[in-house]
Amino acid sequence: MNSESQTRLSPLPGRVTSVDFFRGFTMFLLAGEASHLFSKLLKIDNGFFQFLGTQLEHHEWNGLHFWDLIQPFFMFIVGVAIPFAVANRIKKGESLSAINRHAFKRSLLLLFFGWALYFIEADHLVFRLQNVLAQLSVTYLIAFLIRNKSFAFQLLFTLILLLLIDLAYRFFPVSGFNQPWVPYKNLGAWFNNAIEGVDKASIWATLNFVSTTAHTVWGVLCGRLLMSEKSAKEKMTLMIVAGVSALAVGYALDVFHITPIIKKIATASFVFASGGWTVLALCSCYWLIDVKKLFPRLAWFFIVVGMNSIFIYIFFHIGSGDLIEKVIGPFVKLFFSRQGELTVSILTSLGVWAGFWYVCYWLYQKKIFIKI
Repeated sequence: MNSESQTRLSPLPGRVTSVDFFRGFTMFLLAGEASHLFSKLLKIDNGFFQFLGTQLEHHEWNGLHFWDLIQPFFMFIVGVAIPFAVANRIKKGESLSAINRHAFKRSLLLLFFGWALYFIEADHLVFRLQNVLAQLSVTYLIAFLIRNKSFAFQLLFTLILLLLIDLAYRFFPVSGFNQPWVPYKNLGAWFNNAIEGVDKASIWATLNFVSTTAHTVWGVLCGRLLMSEKSAKEKMTLMIVAGVSALAVGYALDVFHITPIIKKIATASFVFASGGWTVLALCSCYWLIDVKKLFPRLAWFFIVVGMNSIFIYIFFHIGSGDLIEKVIGPFVKLFFSRQGELTVSILTSLGVWAGFWYVCYWLYQKKIFIKI
């Protein structure tokens, strides 16, 4: 295969390796959080680990840490996969009505699983919908329904959504909830309280699904770009321009005190800034994995996780890490107790993290791919 053909993709490609890599990398990091490793890094008396631990937790309010990008990564990569999934279903002979039914069914299942995780954790009936699955139930369906619209339409649609939610926060008239950028005193807090039936609900806003719809729609646009017959150079150029532009808008809104970057209520500035980093991350993955074809073994390591992304997300959120810890914890203590309690705790978390990966690997080896 000559170099020119390697830089082009078929209109109906089976998979783009960098997309699977990006998805798997994101899910692997989420599994790391579920192992409780990242919070333990802050206990290490070392500047590097202190910095790393800080970046691997959400910013308290106004600002952006690396960990604040993980949910945008997840929601974006779902959007990237939409045009590939639809094209493959069409290639297999499925009708448009069958594809639409599948999308609506998937949306409902995402909503159910997102809610069920809160129900399981609380052990009583709650209506909390802030996690990524619940948010995706809306953003995925919207992105799916407008996937064939023009680039201009989809971009304008997301910009209007961001403008409307920004204005809604600014001018929400209810007393006590009319301070748009103050924790628990904004529109998002009011909406949380209303649907949960409490006086003070989560600081994370269920209404985030409105603004973060942009992440999933932008993912669709990038997916269409990757499927196109443009050269690799053209694709990367467009992604770099889009990513840098979004970063400039997001940080400018924050620096000039127009709209602060706040992840927990997904302000417009946050969506632009995190969206910019996300597009650039995909571009980097595409260049390294698909264009330069570097690190094939590393790519495979993460792809193993990405092939069962929804399953592993639910798996580690229902307490499976506790079971793995019960199995490996005594052995870690047996061999490393002399190294101190913190060392034992960190090694145990690493073992749990490895256990999550092995579950994905076992499913991969058995060719079991759990999808909804």
